[in-house]
Amino acid sequence: MWRWIRQQLGFDPPHQSDTRTIYIANRFPQHGHYVPQKFADNRIISSKYTVWNFVPKNLFEQFRRIANFYFLIIFLVQLMIDTPTSPVTSGLPLFFVITVTAIKQGYIDWLRHKSDNEVNGAPVYVVRSGGLVKTRSKNIRVGDIVRVAKDETFPADLVLLSSDRANGSCHVTTASLDGETNLKTHIAVSQTAVLQSVANLDKLDAVIECQQPEADLYRFVGRITINQQIEEIVRPLGPENLLLRGSRLKNTKEIFGVAVYTGMETKMALNYKSKSQKRSAVEKSMNSFLIIYLIILLFEAILSTILKYAWQSEEKWDEPWYNQKTERERNSSKILRFISDFLAFMVLYNFIIPISLYVTVEMQKFLGSFFIGWDLDLYHEETTQKAQVNTSDLNEELGQVEYVFTDKTGTLTENEMQFQQCSINGVKYHEINGKLVPEGLIEDIPDGIRPGLAPEEELFLKAVSLCHTVQINNDQADGLCDNPWHTNSIASQLEYYASSPDEKALVEAACRIGVVFTGTDGQSMEIKSRGRPERYKLLHVLEFDPCRRRMSVIVESPSGNKLLFTKGAESAILPYSTRGEIEKTRVHVDEFALKGLRTLCVAYRKFTAQEYKEVAQCLYKAKTALQQREERLAEAFNFIERDLELLGATGVEDKLQDKVQETIEALRLAGINVWVLTGDKHETAVSVSLSCGHFHRTMNILELVQHKSDSTCAEQLRQLARRIKDDHVIQHGLVVDGTSLSLALRQHEKLFMEVCRNCSAVLCCRMAPLQKAKIVRLIKTSPEKPITLAIGDGANDVSMIQEAHVGIGIMGKEGRQAVRNSDYAIARFKFLSKLLFAHGHLYYIRIATLVQYFFYKNVCFITPQFLYQFYCLFSQQTLYDSVYLTLYNICFTSLPVLMYSLLEQHVHPHVLQSKPALYRDISKNAHLGFKPFLYWTFLGFVHAFVFFYGSYLLMGEDTSLLGNGQMFGKWTFGTLVFTVMVITVTMKMALETHFWTWINHFVTWGSIAFYFVFSLFYGGIIWPFLHTQNMYFVFVQLLSSGSAWFAIIIIVVACLFLDVVKKVLYRHLQPTCTEKAQLTETGTGLSCLDSVCCVSDGETACASLRRMLERVMGRCSPARVNRSWSASEPFYTTDRSILTLSTMDSVTC
Repeated sequence: MWRWIRQQLGFDPPHQSDTRTIYIANRFPQHGHYVPQKFADNRIISSKYTVWNFVPKNLFEQFRRIANFYFLIIFLVQLMIDTPTSPVTSGLPLFFVITVTAIKQGYIDWLRHKSDNEVNGAPVYVVRSGGLVKTRSKNIRVGDIVRVAKDETFPADLVLLSSDRANGSCHVTTASLDGETNLKTHIAVSQTAVLQSVANLDKLDAVIECQQPEADLYRFVGRITINQQIEEIVRPLGPENLLLRGSRLKNTKEIFGVAVYTGMETKMALNYKSKSQKRSAVEKSMNSFLIIYLIILLFEAILSTILKYAWQSEEKWDEPWYNQKTERERNSSKILRFISDFLAFMVLYNFIIPISLYVTVEMQKFLGSFFIGWDLDLYHEETTQKAQVNTSDLNEELGQVEYVFTDKTGTLTENEMQFQQCSINGVKYHEINGKLVPEGLIEDIPDGIRPGLAPEEELFLKAVSLCHTVQINNDQADGLCDNPWHTNSIASQLEYYASSPDEKALVEAACRIGVVFTGTDGQSMEIKSRGRPERYKLLHVLEFDPCRRRMSVIVESPSGNKLLFTKGAESAILPYSTRGEIEKTRVHVDEFALKGLRTLCVAYRKFTAQEYKEVAQCLYKAKTALQQREERLAEAFNFIERDLELLGATGVEDKLQDKVQETIEALRLAGINVWVLTGDKHETAVSVSLSCGHFHRTMNILELVQHKSDSTCAEQLRQLARRIKDDHVIQHGLVVDGTSLSLALRQHEKLFMEVCRNCSAVLCCRMAPLQKAKIVRLIKTSPEKPITLAIGDGANDVSMIQEAHVGIGIMGKEGRQAVRNSDYAIARFKFLSKLLFAHGHLYYIRIATLVQYFFYKNVCFITPQFLYQFYCLFSQQTLYDSVYLTLYNICFTSLPVLMYSLLEQHVHPHVLQSKPALYRDISKNAHLGFKPFLYWTFLGFVHAFVFFYGSYLLMGEDTSLLGNGQMFGKWTFGTLVFTVMVITVTMKMALETHFWTWINHFVTWGSIAFYFVFSLFYGGIIWPFLHTQNMYFVFVQLLSSGSAWFAIIIIVVACLFLDVVKKVLYRHLQPTCTEKAQLTETGTGLSCLDSVCCVSDGETACASLRRMLERVMGRCSPARVNRSWSASEPFYTTDRSILTLSTMDSVTC
């Protein structure tokens, strides 16, 4: 705020330029006209509050919530006017809710402060005054030269100046930024790489010009101008020169770098993206119910005020002899009196709005989210990864999903690539035992004999071994491949690191076949072809980008030839190829794709001396440009990557993950539509969709692909719509590519949506990341407003994960960006079924019941107060004591519903997962719709009437209920109503509970016992700090009456009897699928005995038990047991979930 004010006044002008100028070691020009730019300091601030602004800022945020603001207004009204209840009755619950929330948020922020202080206080070394000075990280300034040692993290975004290596290169890992654990090579410009001592660096006279800070981790545009005596040397700077804060130095003793971005302007800090707040359907329903109850409150207050004045229209009731008005009251304004009375009734009935609902829901979501992380069924042993919850606000939304949008590679597949086939010069080859064998040749060649590689085969393998960004440990590069004919053992010795699994698979395959990549030093690449070492000078790397869909290297061969090797998607290589077996290769690529293989084409180009001179000059101009560098580089790359000679194509297999087919089928049975969104080519995507069960073999596959104009796309859409209408019995699957999708969404969105909705499965291929998000948004905003879930594992899935109602990241091999931006993270796609069908189903049932129950018990609480006004001339007399008003929601009725919302299992998790159709029972927010809401509200009013009039019938006719002939008074009547109410609403919660643990028993019966004990103490002692004590000895007198005990039992039974009858009738006459499953579960028993005898292992272990059960109960015959899990599926037979509290294997039995 202060900085903003300073900027507005002109004292602290913001960055005016698109670039920043950094003087290395802060050697600013000596002329007087230079004005230093203002840069951020190096402090990282992830906290939300400070000591000074915590109270006002937190209060402001909390009172933006409508319920909190409403109770604040009621509290202020109680302070300002004479109201029937004490301000404490509203103020204490409000204070409790605000305090609990503030403590929770304050604790979380304190943890952020603690983390920030550790980071900002970390020791670092900077070059100042000719030596190394130790300081704290927060003291680094832009322009400082910083020294970082091996295994240390970079404290700011640094431009690499030099390292302990002569070529100025270093290796880093960026696992904390994008999750990629492979080593990445960064280089310094040659003019600074030689400055390896502090003294030399302190003499460096150079200026860096670069772009202003931006969040893109992989983009950096700048240039360095080095003043050497009388000449200025300008060199381009790119991402390969920038060391990002948070990444770690590896395999390098030390480096020196100059800070260019610091603190909250570093790329890591700019990626602290605050995701848009997602709100669940339950929260929206809750707000709607709150508005309805607010209307009920206003109606009751207005009606009571009108009836009061209607009653007082008779003189004898307006001013009775026992309550004479003062002169001031007689002369006061009638309008002001009406407003005052209306506000007094608002205060009297305000507890119909449950203030503690929000804090209970927050606690339920926060505590309930731990169950996902604790669930061992969601733990992946191979990678030691457990499920992760990034937000607890959407737990119940997992039970409402209607559309699942999934990525393919790494989500449905393992993202573990295995080389299968290749096409070289128009001939298809297989790899058999480390040998390249032409298709059709099945004779295996003995391991000791390897045929020589043909020239075109060797050139193809050299291209594969040179055109990549794979890294290798330096100590592994030597001493290998000495025997040219025994290279299949070398692959197990070499350990390659790659950000792309495709590249790693291809380099490993080339290594097994005989062309081995043995390392790079940043300036050259070394391979061994049939045992002969060859060194290629690395001249340029043309990085891969999603637009070009290819990457290239320009190298100088040992013979001095300048060669371009390039590889990429067939659509990015074949159109630019002018020589080679293009048509044969195209056919082979299509064949590979039909087998579900991932395909890449490989090509090369030989430059003449003049051509290379033009290429080098074109690249230099593009790389040194400060403005529009990306566009100029794209033009340069297109200029270079043409007139290619096609060498061949590769096909690598990406295996399906375990139980993908079963999971997709379960999602379909649950009524969930599954869409696959992938960047792969059409044939590959269709093949994988068929193999994973997304498309069935009997399904009619419709295609909307390769359209170039609006007219053809629209005509095809109309034809598809007609085909679906004509063949409405057959299931249809739709395949659409990215280009056609863009055309379809431009002017024919409704027609496209109609076609999609009538298809059982949709596959979108060749999709850009933003197109994935656009598809999700299209379904999300359709008229039906379905709940969407997006699941993916890579950075290209982040946009759709953030767009969907629920985003799930897969902890795969493409980094952790998807996980960091998701709401939940799991290790494998198969875990999605447990997450939705068990956790999502249970979370939804729990919180739906919690919300409905809260409104129900508050209707029960406040309606007798309203009815009582008819018997006290609407004098605003309260029925309950103020302490009871205050503690009803906080103490007496809060714990049973909280424990229910954490532990309830209305159906066993095994049954929920084995019967996905049960998921349909809760779809479309079924338990929080208008009908269930009306039922719970009506039930609350009925019970309230029974409480009040049941007690009134007992005491209303001057009945003597004490042994000494005394009658009960007003406070005793109110206490009787309150006692019946506390017992009934607690027992109602007990009736709703299906899964009883000792915790449920403790809080249910303990809450009733606590109420009795508290009332005895509260009314049995004269408390000196209370001004009035209306309840003194009232509760003791009530309990001393046998009639009162009889009334309590009769009223409680009368209230709950109708509810029990309704439940029984509905279960037998109109049972839902869930209720049938409960009956099945009860009938067959989910006991250990059943679990043992119904699986093969258990049958062997407990044969006698099985035979006994067959004879006595007839429950273990396979035809009669309603089970779908088997011994081969430990996920079902031995559930280690925290939810079940006990295992179900034969050992436990």
